[in-house]
Amino acid sequence: MPTASLAKQSPRAARLRAKPPRISVVVPLFNEEESITELFESLQRVSREMNEPFEIILVDDGSTDNSFAVLRGLHSRHRNVKVIRFRRNFGKSAALSVGFAAATGDFVITLDADLQDDPAEIPSLLEALTDSYDMISGWKRKRFDPISKTIPSRFFNFVTAKLTGIPIHDFNCGLKAYRKEVVKELNVYGELHRYIPVLAHWAGYRVGEKVVQHHPRKYGKTKFGISRFIRGFLDLLTILFTTRYIRRPLHLFGVWGIVSFTIGAVIDVTLSIEWLLGRTSLSNRPLFLVGFLFIIIGVQFVSIGLLGEMITRQERDTQQYSVREYLQ
Repeated sequence: MPTASLAKQSPRAARLRAKPPRISVVVPLFNEEESITELFESLQRVSREMNEPFEIILVDDGSTDNSFAVLRGLHSRHRNVKVIRFRRNFGKSAALSVGFAAATGDFVITLDADLQDDPAEIPSLLEALTDSYDMISGWKRKRFDPISKTIPSRFFNFVTAKLTGIPIHDFNCGLKAYRKEVVKELNVYGELHRYIPVLAHWAGYRVGEKVVQHHPRKYGKTKFGISRFIRGFLDLLTILFTTRYIRRPLHLFGVWGIVSFTIGAVIDVTLSIEWLLGRTSLSNRPLFLVGFLFIIIGVQFVSIGLLGEMITRQERDTQQYSVREYLQ
């Protein structure tokens, strides 16, 4: 009988047959065994209040504590829980990347597992994710972190906003809401999770911001270190180059090349005129050699830009763009 066959289905088979959820929650974590259960219960409570089942994807980024045992227990008891475990610690960007790939919901929420991000903010984030936006980034206006973390973070956010032209106050807030197409298109690696709003904005998506509640860390200790701060700024340079100039390298190298060449030419022409008029001797003017140095540097910059143009020219015919609508 059909009813008998359905009764004998395994929980895994039933999970595969279930209707895909509308909301996926991706949680990257590393050594957070004490907070995982409490976070999961908070997510379940919000899900019940919204009357909206969540798909919860927990990505263990190579934890060395008892985190995976807790995750395994949640997975065995709740069919809406997916668990992904890395063999070693690859970083938050890698955890988000595989979480995004596994998400099936129309909307994707990300938050950290340390209980500093409040799951109760999910409904308001989704409400802000109207037709006007494709992504909403949380803004922890009032933070409960040590000063050794808040001051570098504010400086980092200020510099990033100025260099990218995106008026966001908190680029690295873990609490964000996305439309599905955003997370499926973005390529997040290295430390680029800090710049997801930048990647989304330059891909053509509409990015907004909303103030969210932030809580003091309840368990464990922060994973923030000065090395992450330095790597973050190095990745900012990567973002600026790969998004703005990867298809037109001559616009970057050529500008600085022309500036350097012009400075050197002005110096040397001026000194040459003075020499012709007998006002100076070039043999005792080191500035003349400095002018030549600027000219050489300028030529090298322009040459690098031209080589870059030659390399990217081969890819332009097959260049892909982010298409929002296609009407035929």
